[in-house]
Amino acid sequence: MATAASRRALGFWTALALVVGNMIGSGIYLLPANLAPLGANALIGWGVTIAGAMCLAFVFARLAAVIPCAGGPYAFADAAFGPTVGFFVAWSYWVLIWAGNGALAIAVVSALSLVFPVLTATPYLSGVAALVLVWGLVAVNIRGVALAGRVQLVTLVLKLVPLAGVILLAGWLLLRNGAGAVAPATAVPIGAGAIAGAAALTFWGFLGVESATVPADKVENAARTVPRVTLIGTALTGLVYVAVAASVALLMPVEITANSPAPIAEFLGRTLGTGMAAVVALFAAISALGALNGFTLLQGEVPRAMAQGGVFPAWFGKESPRGTPARAHIVSGLLVTGVMLLNYTGKTGQLFQDIATISLAAGMVAYLASALAAIRLLPKDVPLVIAAAVSAGFVLWMVWGLGLKADLWGLGLMALGLPVYWRVRR
Repeated sequence: MATAASRRALGFWTALALVVGNMIGSGIYLLPANLAPLGANALIGWGVTIAGAMCLAFVFARLAAVIPCAGGPYAFADAAFGPTVGFFVAWSYWVLIWAGNGALAIAVVSALSLVFPVLTATPYLSGVAALVLVWGLVAVNIRGVALAGRVQLVTLVLKLVPLAGVILLAGWLLLRNGAGAVAPATAVPIGAGAIAGAAALTFWGFLGVESATVPADKVENAARTVPRVTLIGTALTGLVYVAVAASVALLMPVEITANSPAPIAEFLGRTLGTGMAAVVALFAAISALGALNGFTLLQGEVPRAMAQGGVFPAWFGKESPRGTPARAHIVSGLLVTGVMLLNYTGKTGQLFQDIATISLAAGMVAYLASALAAIRLLPKDVPLVIAAAVSAGFVLWMVWGLGLKADLWGLGLMALGLPVYWRVRR
């Protein structure tokens, strides 16, 4: 049997790696191209998103200090509004995780295919490779939280290498050439719609701000560690994002950035040589792999917390001798596999894209409920109430930005949990 020490296997650094590693995935390698046509609106969008994410981080940090229990958003909603709301918050969050993990696995293989073209040249080989990654990380997380934490820490260090390279290179070019290093840009009018569009894109880079709150019972001194890593991790992620985005936006022509399939590699390659494309692709794969590992940890911990809270079949709460929710991990892995098989039939690529958007709409419920829970549980904490109100408004803005179709389908995914909830409550 696992000892108490082995169960609380996430220390400060591994918990911080979980937060930062889950937020910095593959998106940062693609966002510069998507944001380039928006001009200065993109940087304003980054500012709005970081402010919203920091408010959410503050909410999660305060709640985690008061309720250092497993489940994160589920635990907070359950404490504030009861088991029914807690169930649907956890259900929607779980859907967000396992559907998103399918996309992350595909992102890893997509990046690797630039280095190993055979992955896409051979029919269905990329799908097989993605499934191998999914089940390999399921096995890592079943093996033990400590091993998963070490994988997260190593991949975080590696994924920061090319991003640090972008920042250092930009600084060197500005010091050497001054204003001459700045690329000419066409003025883009600043407007509320463009800023909202930029914020909608950049917000996905902060999904995972709550990561350390979910396995709180596996974190050493959770009441102190979880709040610290949540705030520090979100601030560090925002700093990296803005520095990288500003470097590319200032020093590379907009038309090149917007049309580049790999803008980070393009930026580094302009100074260091075209061979950087394969190197950066490899690091992009590692970056997405680290996020996949972190969210694989969460996809097992959420149903375990629900089961132990009495709102999910008790079968999911059973832990292995190593203190890991092996059953929950296996079922979650099967759900990820199902989503990926839909994508790799060759006929439902658009369906998979829709599922990813829909899962995000469902997942927004967890952020909104956590903000409202903070107001309900700690109404006398004025700074927290202000941050929670801002967070709730920010999340509602994001829900509006996703569109009616995604929101309705998100509600439909939540409704799928009704039979499970009724059966368990009976």
